[in-house]
Amino acid sequence: MAAQQTAKGSVDSGPSRKQAEEAVRTLIQWAGDNPDREGLVDTPARFVRAWDEYFSGYNEDPVDVLERTFQETGGYDEMVVLRDIQFFSHCEHHVVPIIGKVHVAYLPSSRVIGISKLARVVEIFARRLQIQEKLTAEIAKTIDEVLEPKGVGVVVQAQHQCMTTRGIKKSGVSMITSHMLGAFRDDSKTRREFLSFIEGGGPSFST
Repeated sequence: MAAQQTAKGSVDSGPSRKQAEEAVRTLIQWAGDNPDREGLVDTPARFVRAWDEYFSGYNEDPVDVLERTFQETGGYDEMVVLRDIQFFSHCEHHVVPIIGKVHVAYLPSSRVIGISKLARVVEIFARRLQIQEKLTAEIAKTIDEVLEPKGVGVVVQAQHQCMTTRGIKKSGVSMITSHMLGAFRDDSKTRREFLSFIEGGGPSFST
């Protein structure tokens, strides 16, 4: 993995934890407060621990997550859809939250993957500084490259706090992005079927 994607605090990962905490102290002072007062004295350490969690995706490789696949599918070759994967990310422009959900689908060729692995791939990419368009494409391309399916479809719906809490300050606005590969791009019927699933349609299982 690249230097910026190695464990935080390691030799080639840049600033140390102490340096990161000092940077937070500087920001607190720049905001106009005293980092040594009782309520803030431990904030730099808490802040850095929170960033460890928020950006843990830099320490993980999504390709590794997808490497274990299953070939015993019983001849199954229909669409696999995982809907409403909740995610929490941060905008790379203002480092404020992006909160939403991801819908993932693929058409198996010879292999399938455990559904938790698909959710894990979403989590890894979300736990990095992102823009929604890149997040959408990264998820789709990684699944396509590793599983080599007949097609992949990814749709992301999210709200951006950089728009709701600052700037234009418009709440209740969602952004929708999609990335279609293979059959999902080339076959309009396949694409419509996927979109019908994530819109609440799809087959009925009632008796």
